[in-house]
Amino acid sequence: MKFLRHYIQRHPIRSQRFLEILPGFVSWSLILFPIWGSLVVPRLVAYYVIAFAVYWLYRSLTMATLALSSFFTIRASAKFDWLADLKRKFPQKWRKIQHIIIIPTYKEPVSTLEATLTALAKQHYPRKNLHVMLSFEKREGKIAQHKAQKIKKEFAHRFGHLWITYHPDIIGEVKGKSSNTSWGARKAKAILIDKEKYPLDQVTITSEDADARFHPNYFANITYEFLNLDKPYNVIWQGAVVFYNNIWRVPAPVRVIASMFSVIQIYILKRSDRLINFSTYTTTLKHVVEIDFWDTDVIPEDYRLFFKSFFAKKGNFWVRPIFLPIYADAAEAKTFWSTMVNQYEQLKRWAWGASDDAYIIKQFILSDDIPFNKKFLRVLKTIEDHFLWPVNWFAVTIAAFFPPLLNPEFSRTVLGRTLPQITSNLLTLSLISMIVIFIIDALSRPEKPGGRSLISYAIQPLEFILLPVVGFFFSALPGIDAHTRLLLGKYIEYRVTEKV
Repeated sequence: MKFLRHYIQRHPIRSQRFLEILPGFVSWSLILFPIWGSLVVPRLVAYYVIAFAVYWLYRSLTMATLALSSFFTIRASAKFDWLADLKRKFPQKWRKIQHIIIIPTYKEPVSTLEATLTALAKQHYPRKNLHVMLSFEKREGKIAQHKAQKIKKEFAHRFGHLWITYHPDIIGEVKGKSSNTSWGARKAKAILIDKEKYPLDQVTITSEDADARFHPNYFANITYEFLNLDKPYNVIWQGAVVFYNNIWRVPAPVRVIASMFSVIQIYILKRSDRLINFSTYTTTLKHVVEIDFWDTDVIPEDYRLFFKSFFAKKGNFWVRPIFLPIYADAAEAKTFWSTMVNQYEQLKRWAWGASDDAYIIKQFILSDDIPFNKKFLRVLKTIEDHFLWPVNWFAVTIAAFFPPLLNPEFSRTVLGRTLPQITSNLLTLSLISMIVIFIIDALSRPEKPGGRSLISYAIQPLEFILLPVVGFFFSALPGIDAHTRLLLGKYIEYRVTEKV
């Protein structure tokens, strides 16, 4: 470890580039291994395929079990009167807690912003304690100003504050959510804390996607959590981001992938070892100030914020679940094909989170003041998820066919003849999780506008037959695309998902 630390310190650019190459190198190696390995070491490939099938079975059953548990917890939490509990347990303190909500936006339709603010105005919490910073990009020009005027006129009186800011293009910044959120947060702090003198240690700050809609209990729950914790300044709170706002409008392939990701977000709330803030989340303004806000030189801001916080607080930092839904849009555009492109680009942007792995690994090596086990397990889970993102589909779906297909001699052995059957049986068992996912998804979706026909109910489970194809085009392909671009140094730019 000392050697690696010394090397990184002496060669920061070279080590950064090496670590950027690593995700693509590992994923391509694991994808191609069953092909060339079938010719050279077929038995080893067979064991690799079986091991991956066992791993996939374990993850599937674990997800099914914990997703079901999380679903019932969300149901109970949504019905609970958090405000009444706040008044009972913290009769004086709760009124002092203020909440800043940063909404970074670029080319979002005004209707999307209106729907988000309308949902925010329905919170079961005093709206005078909610302070909204709508952070447009200056490069959007007069269109942004027209949207701001319309929104200001309609919503200015509904919150404690509704601020408008325009994030300029700044040399050295990467255009995207992270830099815009950082700009909006600094502006909000300058007004609420520096100018109006609200106590810094009594304010939370939320990064809210422009299409996200909080459950009405969200900020009452956040306030309870804030007041109930011993170390509220060492925490990020994360709700269940479910892509159900427009689930009944989008085409079947997008509907399936949105359903899968929604259930995964429900499940992950029960995994404290894997839970990292995603998309829309809350922390304290005091903590954000301590770490100097969001970084402005990255595209994916959520994972970067967590690990920046984790290493700054010497490992004493956590993401705590909020068992309430946060409703978001599934990818949608004006035509079927542009919707497919939208979904692909969104998932490629998510997979670009692997670009943070270089930063995470470097901090892991350089931080000698955090217990090894604590940082190792946290970093390992993240690296595992990022590195295996493009690999999973290939290893689970087609890898078992290569050894007997490409090596006729191996196909005549007992292991060669039974390999497809063994992996098929293991993966069939993992389909149990698909039944659970379907049930949770069906119970979690909002009612379909205009009601549903019997045909609609009958077709819904059949949509999941698309998963092998959808998994390739909307998981494996954007994942390997992002990894390959990173490997080759072809850095992507932030591309806003079109909203309809």
